[in-house]
Amino acid sequence: MARCDVHPGHHFKDWQVWPGSFDNPPVDGVFRMPENSGLKITPTTRIASLGSCFAREIKRRLIQHNYTYIEEEIDRPAAVHASAAWERVYSTHCMRQIFEYSFEGWTPDLRWWPVPASDRVQDPYRRTIVYDNLQAAETDFARHRICSRRALQQAEVLILTLGLTEIWQDQVDGAVICLPAGPYVREGGDMSRYEFKVSRYGENLENMERIHAIMSRHNPDCRLLVTISPVNLWATFRSDMDVISASCNSKSTLRAVADEFTARHANVFYFPAYEMATIYQPLAGRTYFCEGRENFHINKPTVKFIMKHFFQYYS
Repeated sequence: MARCDVHPGHHFKDWQVWPGSFDNPPVDGVFRMPENSGLKITPTTRIASLGSCFAREIKRRLIQHNYTYIEEEIDRPAAVHASAAWERVYSTHCMRQIFEYSFEGWTPDLRWWPVPASDRVQDPYRRTIVYDNLQAAETDFARHRICSRRALQQAEVLILTLGLTEIWQDQVDGAVICLPAGPYVREGGDMSRYEFKVSRYGENLENMERIHAIMSRHNPDCRLLVTISPVNLWATFRSDMDVISASCNSKSTLRAVADEFTARHANVFYFPAYEMATIYQPLAGRTYFCEGRENFHINKPTVKFIMKHFFQYYS
């Protein structure tokens, strides 16, 4: 049992008090969590995942440890990050659109971007995916929808990694593009219909509830495991806030969303990858940042630390 001088009569578990506070043991390399998560994952559990850059790290480690990771469209480069060719998915808005086009035929007002300097077309909703022509785009996306739906319907556990709250939204129909990037943007494509905004708690929670409702209809036995990506924003489009504060705002908002979302549903669970990286590692005297040009990413020792606890906690 742990103790707290402020509440001397209360008996705390070791995971309920701050490591090293008062007379409690300091960090020792083991991130303390409640004993019973309510979620068990074995090597035979069918797992799918999608989300931000951190989702790619989760995928790699699950495959390395011979877990039953669902992979569709393995011939597509965009599938390296997740269970299908969703590419990296940074916002809950884009995540919601994936579930809606997979199961409900969601189609935005402007489906494709014609690349100005060629006959190629770019997918605004999947980062920098470009096709030689419109027919190739339509054909491949029809295949992608089938693969996406199959991956989500097969999953016994679906890991969703939430990334950021900055979005670019179509002012005509409210659709959210992935990022203002790729050849369409570089070659002067018209971006006037898109408005930059910072999405807030309520709309992000609504997106997660919409995802849950869709999965409840099409794969009701699937359990959702939510994480917050510890990868920071490398740049912010905000003009009222520095990048470090903007990154903190994104993560804090999504962490609050994840807490409420988890509390509402018995089949939704939260895994504290974000806390392990950004708080526990510094408490242990270690940095969680990569070195070099992409120092906003987390380093390999931190990924290893997080996934070691993932396997211990759920297996």
